[in-house]
Amino acid sequence: MMLGRLAATYQAILRTPTTYNAVAQRAMFSTTPVAEAGYKLKSHSGAKKRWRSLGSGSAFKRGKACHSHNNVHKSSERKNRLSTTAYSNHTQTVNLNKRLLPYGSN
Repeated sequence: MMLGRLAATYQAILRTPTTYNAVAQRAMFSTTPVAEAGYKLKSHSGAKKRWRSLGSGSAFKRGKACHSHNNVHKSSERKNRLSTTAYSNHTQTVNLNKRLLPYGSN
């Protein structure tokens, strides 16, 4: 049903005079800077799994590694330290925004 409506809309656009044809096609198919560039950057999969952005978007946070197993031989101080949240510094934040997570994160 949706495809039929889309086809009817497109046929109506094609029947309009040529001066409005280009404008109608531009309105129908949106172009974003990414689409105009012709390529998309890939998000770094490891960074997606490890880092989460803060609500303000100014930094990122992650959990620390080595906290989930082999805890018998670790001291309680070390386990407590590993349970805390790690935050990104300025250099890491810039790197995550530009290269690793170009389209944002959740």
